[in-house]
Amino acid sequence: MGSVRSAKDFFRPLAVGAPEPLRDVPWRPSRMIHFFDPSNAKMVAKVPALAPRVDVLLGNLEDAVQASAKEAARAGLVEVGRTAELGDTQLWTRINSLDSPWALDDLTTLVTEIGDRLDVVMVPKVEGPEDIHYVDRLLAQLEAKAGVRRPLLVHALLETARGVANVEQICGASPRMQGISLGPADLAADRRMKTTRVGGGHPGYLVRADPTGDDAPRPTYQQDLWHYTVSRMVDACAMHAIFPYYGPFGDIEDVVACEDQFRNAYLLGCVGAWSLHPVQIDIAKKVFSPAPEDVAWAKRVVAAMGEDGSGAVMLDGKMQDDATFKQCRVVLELATRLASRDPALAQAYRL
Repeated sequence: MGSVRSAKDFFRPLAVGAPEPLRDVPWRPSRMIHFFDPSNAKMVAKVPALAPRVDVLLGNLEDAVQASAKEAARAGLVEVGRTAELGDTQLWTRINSLDSPWALDDLTTLVTEIGDRLDVVMVPKVEGPEDIHYVDRLLAQLEAKAGVRRPLLVHALLETARGVANVEQICGASPRMQGISLGPADLAADRRMKTTRVGGGHPGYLVRADPTGDDAPRPTYQQDLWHYTVSRMVDACAMHAIFPYYGPFGDIEDVVACEDQFRNAYLLGCVGAWSLHPVQIDIAKKVFSPAPEDVAWAKRVVAAMGEDGSGAVMLDGKMQDDATFKQCRVVLELATRLASRDPALAQAYRL
């Protein structure tokens, strides 16, 4: 057994000349992480128009980019980083998996060419903390070489059974850790789950009402295949003060089920989800922004209970105590931060 690193080491650069690690991960709106293929010139041309609509633009270098287009995608993302005016919109990338022949060149090129423009590096198929340690050290070396002034953050993609089993250690592996996304398709394959869907429910995963003694049909209720995994991921992220996300919903045409899946994730604690098509952008914006009526209620509770939230009060026949005060503060804090970016929400929230 090797020795455990001192906690103090987490706040020292891992390479001479690299920027100081962050003590806290800054919160920035990331209700939707919108994917685009940097090897597709038509998609790249749409980036300036997309940027004002989304919180995060992610140049995807991994799945959905053919092997023959990997270098073109990397070069296309460098060009976006150098030339695109993104305003307040974050620029992320998903590199190729660490067991691929492209991951090293992805990091080397992107950090040295556009390291000051990139905000977050998403690492797919993270299996354990050792994967994050490798990326952590390599990023520090590249930042030092390129003179990058702020540390790039790392986002892990949870899409293997081993990754789920190690999720707490992954979340705490580096001060660079920004968050984790659930990758349901690869995770389903790794677990040998019998579904070919990319996220969402399955009609075969259900509970049935008890028999009533007659021949009447017994109602069935579809269950959520991802409830356990999302809940565990949310707990691990909350434990380490980083951010959990739902990943892709593959059925682009089924906007109703997409909204349901996103809302399940939002209610469990996720701060955002991926959008794979422009139609999913507004769904994520709607779901991951608190409803105006919820914000109004939270303001009432906080006003009634005062700044310290001690004691208990009755509002509309419902008891509000310290626990509900904390829940309302969560909603109000999120609403206030989103309103500072979105004038329409500021008006809806009256903030």
